[in-house]
Amino acid sequence: MTQRAAAVMVCGTTSGAGKSFLATALARFYARQGLRVAPFKAQNMSNNARVVADGEIGSAQYFQALAASCVPHVRMNPVLLKPERDTHSQVVLLGQRDDQLAAMEWRARAAALWPVVRECLEELLLQHDVLVIEGAGSPAEINLHASDIVNMRIARAACAATLLVTDIDRGGAFAHLYGTHQLLPATERALIRGFVLNRFRGDARLLAPGPQQLQELTGVPTLGVLPFWPGHGLPEEDGPVDGHDDDGSGPRIAIVSYPHISNLDEFAPLRRVPGVRLRWVRSAQPIAEADLVILPGSKHVASDLAWLRARGLAGPILERIREHRPTLALCGGLQMLGRALRDPHGVEGAAEGLDVLPLHTEYGPRKRCVRGRYTFNALQGCWQPLSGLSFDAYEIRHGATQALPQAREAPPMHAALADQVGWQFGSVLALYTHGLFENSTVMHALFGAHTATLEDTLNGLADFVEQHLGREPLLELLAPTPARAAARSDGVQRLPEGAAAVSGTHPG
Repeated sequence: MTQRAAAVMVCGTTSGAGKSFLATALARFYARQGLRVAPFKAQNMSNNARVVADGEIGSAQYFQALAASCVPHVRMNPVLLKPERDTHSQVVLLGQRDDQLAAMEWRARAAALWPVVRECLEELLLQHDVLVIEGAGSPAEINLHASDIVNMRIARAACAATLLVTDIDRGGAFAHLYGTHQLLPATERALIRGFVLNRFRGDARLLAPGPQQLQELTGVPTLGVLPFWPGHGLPEEDGPVDGHDDDGSGPRIAIVSYPHISNLDEFAPLRRVPGVRLRWVRSAQPIAEADLVILPGSKHVASDLAWLRARGLAGPILERIREHRPTLALCGGLQMLGRALRDPHGVEGAAEGLDVLPLHTEYGPRKRCVRGRYTFNALQGCWQPLSGLSFDAYEIRHGATQALPQAREAPPMHAALADQVGWQFGSVLALYTHGLFENSTVMHALFGAHTATLEDTLNGLADFVEQHLGREPLLELLAPTPARAAARSDGVQRLPEGAAAVSGTHPG
């Protein structure tokens, strides 16, 4: 009989508790023990996605796969929900957009998705030694429990030793842990092997007698306390979209944070450049003051373009371009600077662009998901240091963009990358590629600095959890227990007719 992998699951008391961070660190920790490790998250809700062989998966699972030293695959995140409006998300199933699922009433999706999720889970369990599983939101959202396909139902199916992590920096951590534990059915409480207090500032001795009392109430020990570590280097699940890092005397970079911003995890390396002052902005003044403005990707370009105009940001962006000040436009940002967005298939919505670049974009029903190595053509002005550099990146988009004839008096526009993927227009560099700042040669050319590699970051995460949670307790999570075996007995139960939502308030 083929042996199934041991499974360790990370659930959280809330969204943003540190699930992705801890799961990534555990994936690298177990991989460094010589084990075959893979990540899994049944359903993620995020506009941060990465391209893999058969489509796209959530960025968190992509990085977790790299941490596990395995090849990222769509089975590791079979369902990806990409929010487009408050009440609607694009549904990506096994890497591919599925409009039929997106059109389904949200309470009816669970029964259709569960067999695919379960099959992916079983395949990964049979092919690896350890599966590190990430939950979504909180497992104690009792309004969603009957149709849960991402938290404790997965834990039961995988017999997973489950850790419950909470963000103590928010306050109320002990109540969050106790309340979450108590709201779970007894068979699921039996799977909880440890509590983790994340983002603690100060002297951990001051926590006593909280962990001891919590264990007396629940029978679950506090596995450890993770100190607050803002400089860990791993992109956050959804990243900062407000606020700024203004320490330093280096270049001021402003990233325009429109409502449907996407793929913002690609900017994490900028936070590690010495002296760089990085701001996520939604007002005009930082745009005027910045040395570099970035127009990032967007999940709904027409809506975000309307938002730019309504917030009075279009004018300052156009003004700095007229003043020949550096502007980087990526994917959706590129489309916004063109003349028009046409949408004959009803994919994203039509709009008139800002008419900076002589480009025309048309949305088609098929999404382009490509990873590759790209090489810059000869560039000019502030972008000249990138000339001839090759870099690894990815494209993920519906729009196809073509250059239009230019007016005779207009400054010339040059192809920055081959195959209609990027252009330079004066101080504007407009690219369809994501991941530019994740390349060390690019960072050195632009900022004269070398930043930590991804491998350095992932190994640092593993060192961190081993130091604060302990090597032996983490290895003990892989040992089978009677409670885990018993909990699996109802893991394949069928969903009731008209079961509650699978997306609901789960933020992914």
